[in-house]
Amino acid sequence: QVQLVESGGGLVEAGGSLRLSCVASGRTFSSYAMGWFRQAPGNEREFVAAISGGSATKAVQDSLKGRFTISRDNAKNTVYLQMTSLKPDDTAIYYCASYSRYFYTTGAKPDYWGQGTQVTVSS
Repeated sequence: QVQLVESGGGLVEAGGSLRLSCVASGRTFSSYAMGWFRQAPGNEREFVAAISGGSATKAVQDSLKGRFTISRDNAKNTVYLQMTSLKPDDTAIYYCASYSRYFYTTGAKPDYWGQGTQVTVSS
């Protein structure tokens, strides 16, 4: 059974930074692409970023490029989301996700999800 456990969320002032972490277990971590999604109150869950199994390819939502960075450490079975210059609009629950393939493809749906971690950005 694949498990994804997020951490690193919290309350931060606008302009601040946070790094989210997600530790995965249950299958060979390096064999699968990983991603981050977020869901704000009243909104649908949206794609944030994804990274291939070996980190060679990455994708970030266009509106977040330059502020959000995804990375992974396969030795630690961990994927990260570094968020900088945070804005109140970034307030959401952030979910870690695991894909069923090594490479991420646009629009692909994850097959496993974490429970989420709350990020709140105050103005």
